[in-house]
Amino acid sequence: MFKPHKKKLLFSSLLILLPILFGLLMWNDLPAAMTTHWGADGVADGQSGKVFSVFGLPLILLAAHWFCLWFTLRDPKNQNQTTKAIGMVFWIMPVVSLFSTGVVYTTALTGSFNFASYTPALLGLMFVVIGNYLPKCRQNRTLGIKLPWTFHTEENWNRTHRFGGMVWVIGGLLMIFAVFLPPVIGITVSMLAILALCLIPILYSYLLYRRQVKNHEIPAIAPSQLRSSKWAGIVLIVILLLVALLMFTGDIEVTLGADALTIDATYWHSLEVEYAAIDSIEYRTDLNAGLRTNGFGSARLHMGLFTNAELGNYTRYAYVGSDASLLITCGDDHLVIALQEIAETEALYQQILEKVE
Repeated sequence: MFKPHKKKLLFSSLLILLPILFGLLMWNDLPAAMTTHWGADGVADGQSGKVFSVFGLPLILLAAHWFCLWFTLRDPKNQNQTTKAIGMVFWIMPVVSLFSTGVVYTTALTGSFNFASYTPALLGLMFVVIGNYLPKCRQNRTLGIKLPWTFHTEENWNRTHRFGGMVWVIGGLLMIFAVFLPPVIGITVSMLAILALCLIPILYSYLLYRRQVKNHEIPAIAPSQLRSSKWAGIVLIVILLLVALLMFTGDIEVTLGADALTIDATYWHSLEVEYAAIDSIEYRTDLNAGLRTNGFGSARLHMGLFTNAELGNYTRYAYVGSDASLLITCGDDHLVIALQEIAETEALYQQILEKVE
């Protein structure tokens, strides 16, 4: 199975493990805890020990690499697959390893990384590359757009993959372009592009199948063969809708009562702060979010329990892309509020000041 590809297998595996060498060379400069996970809003929300970050991540990716290759090459139809299509499987994981560990090391050595800006570009580039390879895939069970209609006839497979490849290239270019847009808009464009990349080729393949059946060019697929695919499609659509709901909806509402302010937030618990407990309030435009230790992050909101070098542990309720925030201190506790517009945050600052004074 692996014998005809042993040189590519060896080289690609070494590339995946290459970041370990860099980690060993920089071992004394790396912190004991390294950021290894970011939320959908681009905020760091997970750390791992140095040993796991340096050795564990590449080894996990190497195991995933071997599994994907085994799963692909065991399909008898891939024995005659084009070398370019098979080659694509060999190089996806090395790129992921070099990029992901590069991000981890950059964050560890510099203290920050604009994850939300660069990830859409990498995903976009990946879709452009895969889009160029899709038309070269021959009919099989592991590579390509695997649908009942593409398996039904070779013509549907070929036409769907030519069309899907074009869609993926265009969608990938849009995601690369999204890097130059404001963060919220860029994330939105990227998510919509991914949604389109998933659904448009499926719709094209189905409409092509329906037209050919209607014109008596091909026989219809037996209903029993479509039943499982129908439910799989419904589940996929529901999941995509739920992801879109979580990513692009939700609000933060601050209500100023007679004795306390109340924060009501979608997807996170409410909070009440008595004015008498507030020791100080600051209007800030330079506050670093730091690391989220618990909470919720999306393309619209980032909220929860955070920690940074300045404040230590604190609570944050903020919209993604907010340029201004309020820092409220109550004894040893800190609360940060950042509304959508600068004017809204400024107005809230003045209103709370009046209540506190």
